[in-house]
Amino acid sequence: MDQAEQLRKKIKKLYTPKAKTVAVISGKGGVGKSNIVLNFSINLAKRNKRVLLIDSDIGMANIDILLGESSSYTMVDILEKKWPIQQALKKGPFGLCYLSGGTTLSNIVQLREDSFQHFLKELEKMVATFDEILFDMGAGISKESMRFLMAVDEIIVVTTPEPTSIMDAYAAIKLVHQYDSDKTIKLVVNRCQKRTDGHQAWERLKMTTKQFLDLDIHLLGYIPEDKHVQQSVMNQTPIVMQFPTSPVAKALEAMTKEYLNVPNDHKGFIQRLKNLFSKG
Repeated sequence: MDQAEQLRKKIKKLYTPKAKTVAVISGKGGVGKSNIVLNFSINLAKRNKRVLLIDSDIGMANIDILLGESSSYTMVDILEKKWPIQQALKKGPFGLCYLSGGTTLSNIVQLREDSFQHFLKELEKMVATFDEILFDMGAGISKESMRFLMAVDEIIVVTTPEPTSIMDAYAAIKLVHQYDSDKTIKLVVNRCQKRTDGHQAWERLKMTTKQFLDLDIHLLGYIPEDKHVQQSVMNQTPIVMQFPTSPVAKALEAMTKEYLNVPNDHKGFIQRLKNLFSKG
C-alpha cells in the first residue's frame, strides 16, 4: 500500500498542470496594452481559467488604476522582504488574481541573489497553481526584460495602425526573434478606426516579418476605436464588465476565443528563467 501511494504521488507530481506563461508587450507606450491585457485576463477568468496577471510595467500600477483599486503590497515586498507571493496577490473580477509591480524589472536583477531566488521559488508555486500567467510588460525592451521574454511560452505584441507604431512593433519582434527564432509571437492591432486599417497594419507586419525574418506571426484580432474605452477608464471599470456589448468588448471576446483555439504549449518557464538569469 505504501509503495502504491508513493507511486500515485510520483505520477501526480509528474502530471501537475503547469501554467501557460504569456508576456504582453508593445514597441512603444500609449497603444492601450494594459487595458487590453486586463480585459483579456478577465475574459479568460470568466471561462473558469485560473488566471494570474503580473503588472511588470515601469513602476506604474496600471492594473490597479484600471480596476479602481490600490495595492498595499507589491512585487517589491516579495523581493525585498521575502514575503510569500500569495500575501501580495489581490483578487479581481471573476476570481482573477493580480500582482502589482511597483518596480522596474531592472531592479530585480540588482537585488541580492537570495532575494531573486526567493522570487523564483514563489513564482514556481504560481506556475503550479494557475492555468494562465500573463505579464504586462513595460513599453520597449531592456536587457533584463528580454530574459523574461525568452522564458515565457509566447509573446503577444500590441500595436496600432499608425506607421510609427507598426515600425516600433516590428523592431520589438525583430529583437525577440534575434534572441529566439522559435518564439511564438502573436499580434493584436488596437484602435482601428475601421477594420481595413487593422487588416492593412497586419498585412504590412506579416509581409515584413516573413520577408526579412522568415517569421510567421499569428493574428489574434483587431480592436476597434471605441468611445466606451475612455468611459470605462474614467470609471475605472473594465470595459468587458461595464460595456459588454460594446464593439471593443465584442472584439476582445473574439480575441479570447482565437487565443483559446490554439493548443497550449508549456515548455518549463521557471527553469528557462533560472538559466537565463544565471547567464548574467
